Parts: sequence; C-alpha cells; structure tokens
Amino acid sequence: MVQLTPPGAIKVSVLHGPNLNLLGVRDPDHYGKDDFDQVNKRIKEYAKSIGVEVRIFQSNSEGAIIDAIQEARTWAEAIVINPGAYTHYSYAIRDALADSRLPVIEVHVSNVYAREEFRRNSVIAPICTGQIAGFGTRSYLLAIEAVKGLVEESHR
Repeated sequence: MVQLTPPGAIKVSVLHGPNLNLLGVRDPDHYGKDDFDQVNKRIKEYAKSIGVEVRIFQSNSEGAIIDAIQEARTWAEAIVINPGAYTHYSYAIRDALADSRLPVIEVHVSNVYAREEFRRNSVIAPICTGQIAGFGTRSYLLAIEAVKGLVEESHR
C-alpha cells in the first residue's frame, strides 16, 4: 500500500465556494487560467510535499459548505476556505467557521481590495486567523503553509 502522506500529517479541509468550480473559464484576468482540477492537483501535491493531508470540497450551495465545515470539526486541524461571494454576506458560514473552533484562513484568488467596493467587505474575516488574497491560485498554497505553521506551533 502506498502512503500518500506521512503518519501524523496535519489534516486540513480546503473548501471552495460558489463558482470556483469554473476556475480557468471564469474571468481569467481576475482568476487566472489554471482550471479547477489543476488548482486542486497543485494544492494536493504541495500539501503532500510539506506533510499536510488535505481533503478538498467545492459547492455552490451555502448549506453544503456549512455541512462540510461541521464535518471538518471531526477530523481536521484547520480550514482553508475561499467562500466566494458568500464572503460578503453569509453569516451562516461565518457562524459555522467560528463554531468549528479550528484555525481558519480565508483565501481569495484575486486582490479583492483592488476590485469593486462590495468585494472589500468580508463578514468571514473577523473570525479567521488570517486572510490571503491576490496571489492567484498560489493563495491556496500560502494558506496551506500558514495553517501548517499554526498547527505545529499549537502543538509545542
């Protein structure tokens, strides 16, 4: 049997919100040309290379994202989430993340602060450990690295 991640690997839930399944197709000037499957492959490869096990989930539905957050409470040590448009108004996702009591990194592919005014407001950010935005799909990799460090520090 092939070991995909080292024993004791840090476990991270990576959650993609609405329309992120259209990466590579949707507005490539803001979101890049890598398609959704390529992005997830990069996330998995990078995570494995630094001793992190990831489970990746995407949904266009608020309730399904909340279910995934609640499930992550049972196995993950941290959450990386790109809530998409839910960033700006989903108090339900915010509450689920807060209730998880896990470190949470909010991710955005584009620099939301250099775009339309409404994108600059996040109801999620105040309950997150941190936020990474504007580095393209590399934002996810930076978030994986950040939560790895956070979890390791909490175990010291």
